Amino acid sequence: MRLPANLIGLAAFVTAAFLSVLAAVWAVSVVESRTTDSVKRALDAGGLTWAKVDTDGLLVRLSGTAPSEALHFRALSVAGRIVDDQRVVDEIQVPDPTAIAAPDFSVEILRNDDGISVIGLIPAETAREPLVASLTKLAGEGRVTDLMESASHPVKEGWNEALAFGLEALKVLPRSKVSISAERVAVTAITDSAAEKARTESLLARKAPKDIQLELNISAPRPVITPFTLRFLVDANGARFDACSADTERARDLILAAAAKAGGEGKSTCTIGMGVPTPEWSTAAVMAIEAMAELGAGSVTFSDADISLIAADTVSQADFDKVVGEMESNLPEVFSLHAVLTPKAEGSTGGLPQFTATLSTEGRVQLRGRLTDDRSRDAVESFARARFGNDAVYAGTRLDPELPKGWPVRALAALEALGELASGTAIVEPDLVRIEGITGSTSASDTISRILAARLGETAQFEINVRYDPKLDPLLGLPTAEECVAEINAFLNTAKISFEPGSAKITADGASTLDKIATRMKDCSDFPMEVAGHTDSQGREEMNLALSQERAEAIITALMERRVLTGNLKAVGYGETRPIADNDTEEGREANRRIEFSLLTEEGKAAAETTDAVAPDGAGDVEATGAAEDETAATAAGNEETGDEEPVAVVVQEAGEDTPTPRPRPSDLVPADAGDGGDITDEGSGDGDPNAPPEGEEGSGD
Repeated sequence: MRLPANLIGLAAFVTAAFLSVLAAVWAVSVVESRTTDSVKRALDAGGLTWAKVDTDGLLVRLSGTAPSEALHFRALSVAGRIVDDQRVVDEIQVPDPTAIAAPDFSVEILRNDDGISVIGLIPAETAREPLVASLTKLAGEGRVTDLMESASHPVKEGWNEALAFGLEALKVLPRSKVSISAERVAVTAITDSAAEKARTESLLARKAPKDIQLELNISAPRPVITPFTLRFLVDANGARFDACSADTERARDLILAAAAKAGGEGKSTCTIGMGVPTPEWSTAAVMAIEAMAELGAGSVTFSDADISLIAADTVSQADFDKVVGEMESNLPEVFSLHAVLTPKAEGSTGGLPQFTATLSTEGRVQLRGRLTDDRSRDAVESFARARFGNDAVYAGTRLDPELPKGWPVRALAALEALGELASGTAIVEPDLVRIEGITGSTSASDTISRILAARLGETAQFEINVRYDPKLDPLLGLPTAEECVAEINAFLNTAKISFEPGSAKITADGASTLDKIATRMKDCSDFPMEVAGHTDSQGREEMNLALSQERAEAIITALMERRVLTGNLKAVGYGETRPIADNDTEEGREANRRIEFSLLTEEGKAAAETTDAVAPDGAGDVEATGAAEDETAATAAGNEETGDEEPVAVVVQEAGEDTPTPRPRPSDLVPADAGDGGDITDEGSGDGDPNAPPEGEEGSGD
């Protein structure tokens, strides 16, 4: 059957149209694919891998999130070089720059014997050069390695305080790592002793800014314990340790667990140290503690590998034999056991001879009771005076040649043990030495046990009843700034210090008071104080100003010679500008010749401009200070009209003398408080050098 010609033509036309459309679609697809590949390769080659490419006919759509506005425009530029930029559709997102968080600034400083290295990210506004200069000074001959980067972002609150505190921590810890951020300071360090560790922890905790989280991980080498001592006793007061030593944490835990099982109270830890006679120390200690628990009364003392077990007279012979037999059979071979069953008491013991030493809270010692002969009495008294001070010992002993053998040795050992207490009593009897009192050291009981065991032998009987008082602990009781000044004031009120006439040289009789001040200052050196010199109004003002400066510096020099850190002490001479009494009378002039120790605070810096007006140029400068200077003088005099509290200050009063060559007065800080304290006076009259011109003539007034 033949189709009509018109139908054949129509079919051919439809087929041709379909093929044309198909060809067009295929051509568009090829063009889009090639365009996508070309643009994507160009973007990847430029490091813009975050950009996504889609094509829609001749249009090229770019999407994705650009890290910055600059990279956004860079992507558009790259695509515009491949195709007509009019065909590029921008659908790229750019994050809001204000939403980008500031980096966490932090530094880590490592210090050892070779030098200091610092690494981290600091704000651009932090003064880098002064920071490195401080570290260089601290490193001394060591090298400073600076690996810090900086960024221009706002500084978080607390960053500057944390950085300053971290540097302070680095100063006191020569082997340490200090990690610093705005919210936290972490200190990891090694100290030379447990005492230094405790002191450093207390110091840093006291000085840390209140809004900074302080993390301390300070370690100390284990002490060498000689002899290695443990003493456990059971009596009417319960079961407890007088001394406890262990070589490892595991040994400590085993010993304490055995003591707790035996009903142990009081001492809750063992000192972990070196010097153990055998690794089987804990095995023997646990066995001995269990034996004492079974006996019910008595004591067991370890001195290295020697064990002394003393059962009370209430223990039966059968129980004693059973317990001692088990110990002798099972103790490690290195240990030697000496066991004694105390015989039943017969009659009264009221007539037993005694030697007694009593230590008061003021440090005075009284010796009473009996000693064997003149030689032993001299030895005991000499030892006591050497240990407690020549003027602190009162002896009231009598001689008894019938005393037991070894009595002087027992008395000397008791005195040595008493020296570990803040106050207490040592009693020596023929069969017993008792030590009772109060201490500021957590290890005093261990030390006393060690002393008595070493001096008297492991078989000696002794009792220790020592109470720990944290208030007396020098490692915990570091003074506040006010307490430092108050104590120095008390020393100066007790014993005055004198100067040689005509100079700023301190006389020999002031040495003991300066020694006491120096001892206290070693715990107070981190508090800024001003040592201010003052004179009366005799003589020329500029010369009085120079003498007051010399006197203030003399006190600081004397403390420095006693190994006191004086970096926080400021010597300031005020001359005659701040009188506290009437210069028209001798008594008033003597009161005005003085040196004052005063605390410095941040508020004092704001008042420095007032003190700067007091200069060696003449009285006119003093008048220029106006009411502010009058107010300062009124405060120094303790004038109640000012309305201020009476300040805490140490006053060192001096006699008037010739003045040396004038020098300017530093006045970068002023005292937070001023006022009177203990007087330090010159020997001789208050009129100064006898060769000085009479009052009213120009010359050396003070």
